[in-house]
Amino acid sequence: TLSGGLFLLVLALLRGNDAGWGSAQIVAELAAAAALLAAFIGIERRVAEPMLPLGLFRRRAFTGVQLAAVGVSASLFALFLYLTLYLQDYLHYSALQAGLRYLPITLASFVAAPVAGALLGRVQARVLMAIGLAGTGAGLVLMSGLDSASSWTALLPGFIIAGLAVGILNPAIADVALSVVPKERSGMAAGVNDTFRQVGVAVGTAAWGAVFLARGSNRVATLLAGTPGATGGRPRQLVEALTGGHLAAATRAIPHGARGLAIAATHQGFLTGLNAILVIGGAIAFLGAALALWLVREHEIERDKPVAVAPEGGELVEYLAA
Repeated sequence: TLSGGLFLLVLALLRGNDAGWGSAQIVAELAAAAALLAAFIGIERRVAEPMLPLGLFRRRAFTGVQLAAVGVSASLFALFLYLTLYLQDYLHYSALQAGLRYLPITLASFVAAPVAGALLGRVQARVLMAIGLAGTGAGLVLMSGLDSASSWTALLPGFIIAGLAVGILNPAIADVALSVVPKERSGMAAGVNDTFRQVGVAVGTAAWGAVFLARGSNRVATLLAGTPGATGGRPRQLVEALTGGHLAAATRAIPHGARGLAIAATHQGFLTGLNAILVIGGAIAFLGAALALWLVREHEIERDKPVAVAPEGGELVEYLAA
């Protein structure tokens, strides 16, 4: 029921712009997703050995660390897809060239993670989590503001700050996720936290796609008002064509005299959509920082000995390579 509910939720988010958010199809998918997720909660409350003991969420720190995991996953990690589209389809870098430009994030994460690990137990975990999430939000906001004259280096300050922030955040999340439950439940706690991370990425990626296409298409329609490029669903088709790397083919149906304007408007629409989701993603990370600071309390965290947390840059590389 959990997998089915999440599948339908992501499916509805992906199809919402095409089918219409008020269409019977999308409403049915969202309703079915809600029903399946509610059924999952009901089952977990009744079975003797639940997969996810819901009583753990009465612990503020347990809830807070899951929200922190969702916050960073739904913001920064989910936005890597759209940053990659910018590097490859807008700036025309190859996959290797685009990947190399993510190195500042990975290297910054490797530098910060051991420092954060050494601070665990000395600095309150909620403070480290709040700093990490707030830094992630600041990095995303710094990445926004892209225009037609921007190069990839416009992203560099945001990349470095976000990388440092993730390096601070990941050890704190790992520490709290395992230390806030009894030892015998540490494996379950690790699995729950990983699930929340994956849910954040999946739902975030789908949601950002809906916002990106909506904002980008609206911008294209405004710029091309009164021209053949603004007819029907063409603005959306043009933005999708740019993200798919076949904008030239998509503009062949537009009269030659209006083709150049359509291409320029599509590029502007792409940037409008990308800037919008970067700013909103930053806001999500800032919200996660506030929730972590509010919910996580040190007295709920039990450590028998200092926790040695290895840098989790490998996870970051995994997301970048996906």
